[in-house]
Amino acid sequence: MTLYCLGSINEDIFYQVPHLPAPGETLTADTTFRGLGGKGANMSVAAARAAAHVVHIGAVGADGAWARALLLEYGVDTRHIVEVDEDTTKALIMVDTAGENAIVLTQGANWAIPPGQIGLALAEASPGDWLLIQNETSQQVQTARMGRDLALRVAYAAAPFSARAVSDIIEHIDLLILNAVEAAQLTDATGQTAAELPVDTVIVTRGADGIDWFDNRTGKETHIPAVPVVPVDTTGAGDTLTGYLIAGLDRSMPMEQALTRAARAAAIMVTRHGTADVIPDLKDLEAFRQD
Repeated sequence: MTLYCLGSINEDIFYQVPHLPAPGETLTADTTFRGLGGKGANMSVAAARAAAHVVHIGAVGADGAWARALLLEYGVDTRHIVEVDEDTTKALIMVDTAGENAIVLTQGANWAIPPGQIGLALAEASPGDWLLIQNETSQQVQTARMGRDLALRVAYAAAPFSARAVSDIIEHIDLLILNAVEAAQLTDATGQTAAELPVDTVIVTRGADGIDWFDNRTGKETHIPAVPVVPVDTTGAGDTLTGYLIAGLDRSMPMEQALTRAARAAAIMVTRHGTADVIPDLKDLEAFRQD
């Protein structure tokens, strides 16, 4: 099977800071470095490193050839990443000594993906393939609708969070992934808890408190414990979990097994500095299990 990811591609610029700045405060960074990121790119790399066949649908500017080359190097099919007139999206990421982060994004090329490119990519899809979408690109609802029409399984990671975006897309998806804050915000906006949403499967990630899986077809709720680690950088952990989860489901893993493996990958991720470049592969998971 194949996993199609409509997703962002960012140039991530990291600043390691003693603490996240307060309004009006100027800080000197301890270190800085550049890497490949964007929620979509992170998810595609994670899924590829979890042994899925991943086709990324996205856009970069003329300054983004390096990002496309890295995705290809990391095992992602890049034929449907197009060059557009906008610059490649930039992300400024500040990470403090506790591993917490603050991120500022430009829109850039991620919001200039040509609609026709999505149709060209999904024309190659087969019923039962997965389509993964998140909130850092244009064309989300149209793509989800197209995926449903093609009998694909549609997963949606609702980040960066917008209750309106979730409401617009929810009728076209099979699986919704939220973190605990996003789930609370969605409940506030809609009056519906995760167990009451009109979508078959809802995953709520809770960081060190683990993962809650809501099977809304049966009403069953399952909790998956987190793997205890000492975090140094939480950037990209949720994306890693999402990519590993969908890769597992694409390989016909039972949901609980796929979530357990995804939680392990996310745990490794928070012990590393960076985003797509440092997402763990299956050998890392095997070594981690033996430690």
